[in-house]
Order: sequence, then C-alpha cells, then structure tokens
Amino acid sequence: MSSYIITPPAEVKGTVEISGSKNAALPIITAALLPDGATTLTRVPHLSDTKFMQEIISILGHDCSWDDNQMTIIPASRPITDPPMELMSKLRASFLIMGPVLAKYGHIRIPYPGGCKIGARPIDLHLKGFSAMGAELCQGHGYVEATCNHLEGADIYLDFPSVGATENLMMAACLARGITNIENAAAEPEILDLAEFLMQCGAEIEGAGSDRITITGTDHLSPCQYEIIPDRIEAGTFLAIAAAAHGHLDIQNIRPAHLKPMTAKLEEMGVNLTIEEKSIEIDASAPLSAVDIKTLPYPGFPTDLQPQMTALLSLSKGTGIVVETIFENRFMHIPELVRMGANIKVDGRTAVIDGVSGLTGAEVRATDLRAGAALTIAALSANDATEIIDIEHIERGYENFPEKLNKIGISVYKK
Repeated sequence: MSSYIITPPAEVKGTVEISGSKNAALPIITAALLPDGATTLTRVPHLSDTKFMQEIISILGHDCSWDDNQMTIIPASRPITDPPMELMSKLRASFLIMGPVLAKYGHIRIPYPGGCKIGARPIDLHLKGFSAMGAELCQGHGYVEATCNHLEGADIYLDFPSVGATENLMMAACLARGITNIENAAAEPEILDLAEFLMQCGAEIEGAGSDRITITGTDHLSPCQYEIIPDRIEAGTFLAIAAAAHGHLDIQNIRPAHLKPMTAKLEEMGVNLTIEEKSIEIDASAPLSAVDIKTLPYPGFPTDLQPQMTALLSLSKGTGIVVETIFENRFMHIPELVRMGANIKVDGRTAVIDGVSGLTGAEVRATDLRAGAALTIAALSANDATEIIDIEHIERGYENFPEKLNKIGISVYKK
C-alpha cells in the first residue's frame, strides 16, 4: 500500500504544464477501434487508467503501442469480443468499448465496469440506447451481451445527461445505418473532443457540445492523427493548490473556457487571476472568503472539482455550503478532512463548511481519485506532515503528480 508524505511548503511558486485530459483520452482510445488502419493519438497522459485501457484494447487482439505520450492503435480484423473481468473491473470507462466493438464487429460480451465507489453510475442509459438502435441484449450475473447484424439510427432520449452514455452511443451511431439523434445529451468539453476526433476520421456529427447531437452513420471511418485536449480537472486542481497555499503559479497548456465555473468561484473568493489564451496566472496572496457551490452537469460546476473546493473552503473565512447533485457518495473525503481538523457538517447531499485557520497533519486515506486531490490540498496548510494512503486512486487521474508538486515547492515523498 503506497502513500504520499506531504510536508507543508514555505512557498508555492512556479510553472505547471497541464497534461492531456484523462476523461477525453479514454473514450477516444476506444473510438480509435472504429476506423480501419492506424490511428495516432498525442498527449495521452500516462496514468493507471489509460494503462488499463491500453491493456484492454491489446488483450482483445488490437495492436496498441505507446511511446512517451503518443499512442498508436491498429484495430484487428477479427478481435476477441469478450474482455476479461479482471481488467474491466479496474476501470469505469472500460464500458466505453461496448459502442465501438458492437457497431464494428456485431458482438460484445462485457463485464460490468469498476472504478471509484463515489455513487451509483448505472449503465441502463447505455443499454437503452443500444436497444433502440436494434441490438439484442442479454444480461447475466455480472455481464451484459449484445449482438447485432447492423445497428440502425434511432431517436434516443437520455433521462439524465450522462457523459458515458452520450459517448458510447455517439461512437456506436457513427457506423449505424441512418440518422441517430441523442437528446438531453451531455455537453462536457470531453464530448466535443470525442466528436472532433470522430469527425476528423470522417464521421458526420452535428450539435456536439449541446443537448442534442445528430449523427449520420457511415459504413467506413478513416484513421487520423489527433491531439487530446488539456485536462481541465487537473488544471482546476492546481488552481486550488495555489489558492490553498497562498501561492503564485503560472498554469500552462490549458483552455481557460473549460475552467469558467472554477475560475469564477476563485475570483469570488478573492483570488487574483490573469487569464490568457492558453494559460492562467494565479496570485492567491490575499485571504480567502467562503462561497457556496452546487455541482451540476456542464457548464455547471463540475463534480470532479467539488472535493478540491471543499478542502479549500475548509481554509476560507466564513461559512460555505456545498451541494452535490451528481453522485450521492461524493462526500467520502469529508471524514478525512475532519480528521485533519476541518469543521464540516453533512446533511444528505449538503455540506456546511466553517473555515478554520489551519489544519493538523495526520494519516488520511484517499477514498477515490478526487478525494486524494482534496487531501493533498488540505495538507498544504497543516501544521505538520500529512501521510495520504491508497494513492493508487490519485495516480488514476494525475500524471507525474509528485514531480509536478515538487517542482513548485511542495515536498512530496512517495513511500
């Protein structure tokens, strides 16, 4: 069981280069199975999640090579279509292979996916869409099997704007016969990035980034070279790190438009931001004031930045209220923050946070990916070293995290 030992820094200052987006890379890696030929993806972050996805693709018989941050994928003509439970259970996004494999090869038998235990993330919206497109579905103990001769275009309404369901159905629709309309679709930047990749391969997609996406199917897609967008959640995490440490950071290789919910809240808290075309300079020397946050689907405040902001509010003057509307178990980091001296009360999906002047170093557990980031933020204001255990969660989503922290003045020792 690995851990990070973080010593409170004297000063946080420097430059952070943001990696490619994990949440964009995972669906695009699976979408690279749709074209015929070699697709090259650049800025693929080295993470345990992307490594698991590479292993899943490879074990199914596809050629998937990875050099530095460049991944090349050559789909097999006759692949295996029943991936093993062992790999699939490690990664929630593993279910994204269902759409491309079903659409291209006509069959898949797939175990239910794994991932962080932050709440119910049912796959029923995925299956509802595949069924509407003509797939025959059979669900057993721990798996679902789908077959089709050809998927057919369909009108699909999502009961909730699920990112995963939108991505899975959009990929499948690219090789379906006819037109598919996805209504109440997710609008996250990662959805638009997937659409941009698919269109570069020859797909016909309209409306990506809105709540209605229209895909006109084709019988063939061509390979391409594509660069993954920057990771907005990593960028938001480093903004929160700078704010918690009252530091000065230049955060580069980002798309500031993707960070508006975060930057708006930070400015409301009293943080000074200089926003350029591809960078944000943050000066957090002033005291922080509490704000209220409610997580919502994009363009609302992202649930993936809620734990980090909860940690930051623990160090702010006044009382802040956080309402979590996306995942019912997304407050698992709060008992760990309380262990460090945070003053937080939880009632259902609402957390009331009274800011304190500082926290206490302690041994705490990263219960999930973003919880680990929140504990890292809390450790910056502790009176002593903090040990974060179960850092495997953190390494699912942050590339070279200790190295980036050390570079800006935060002492991190991996034990």
